[in-house]
Amino acid sequence: MSADLLYLSNADIQHLQISPREAREAIIAAFRDNAEGRNVGLPKSAINIGPDSWLLSMSSASEAKGLGTMKMVAIVPVEGNQTRPRVNGLVSVSDYETGVPIAVLDGNSVTLIRTAAISTAAAVYLAPQAPVTIGLIGCGLQALSHLDSFVDLFPSLRRVYLLSRSVSSAERIATAASEKQLDPIIANDPDALLSESEIVVSMIPSSHGLKPFLDARSLPRSSFASAIDSGRSWRPETLTAFDRFVTDSLEQSKSPVDASERRVDSVSYEDDLVHLASGSSRPRPRIRAFFGFQGFVIADLALAELAIRKARAFGIGTILPR
Repeated sequence: MSADLLYLSNADIQHLQISPREAREAIIAAFRDNAEGRNVGLPKSAINIGPDSWLLSMSSASEAKGLGTMKMVAIVPVEGNQTRPRVNGLVSVSDYETGVPIAVLDGNSVTLIRTAAISTAAAVYLAPQAPVTIGLIGCGLQALSHLDSFVDLFPSLRRVYLLSRSVSSAERIATAASEKQLDPIIANDPDALLSESEIVVSMIPSSHGLKPFLDARSLPRSSFASAIDSGRSWRPETLTAFDRFVTDSLEQSKSPVDASERRVDSVSYEDDLVHLASGSSRPRPRIRAFFGFQGFVIADLALAELAIRKARAFGIGTILPR
């Protein structure tokens, strides 16, 4: 086997034009494979390196796909006028049989795609049948990625409610929503946003002094909340208003967390995407469903495999000697 290494930068991965449908289907297939024992993913390990700063590592392997992956992520707050991303990572990929490294991928772009794909994969099983409204709490890059993914999954969507500390960020997402023929509404009141949103995605990063501000009781009776912030933006005492609690991997997560990253004791996850993806039924009960997750590494493996396959097919990326 060649010792050359394929490097896929952020620009390369964007050039691949991985569609929301491709990403979602790859994620669901990976979770189905996990349920059947065809891949393995280990829970995250974390080293605290300062206030709200972490080094995370996670590994996975799939004999079926012939790959093993290791993802490293550094989370360090951005201070002052710094323009670097708060989260930075790389995904290294090795051949399953030989252990020879075959690729390195920009972890930021992989994470952006796979996070939205996990949210919509869960929505396949938990969200209302044909939602008309979606609310985005936080208007960073994840909001744009989630907007693309949910519009692809639910063509029924007509209005998007936006809540952000940054007016310019909300306006940027509003422009993207208008281009998708959605009616964007920039909100100031979180309760008003929740009351109108059949789907909600909360994307609030951890920060010192964060106070939870989302009240689950304000949601419609039939609604789906994807908490990619693991629940830190939701008021813990209101979480019992949800009827069902699901995560991506029960092995990795047991319950939502509060603003201090401590487990919420009043509720716990009862099911996970591994189990949901293993079945053929797609129940659509009229309930409030909470999907909170930290990101199970088999999703990164699925996106890495998809990206490498497309890159080889289209000749995208840089070949590096080892």
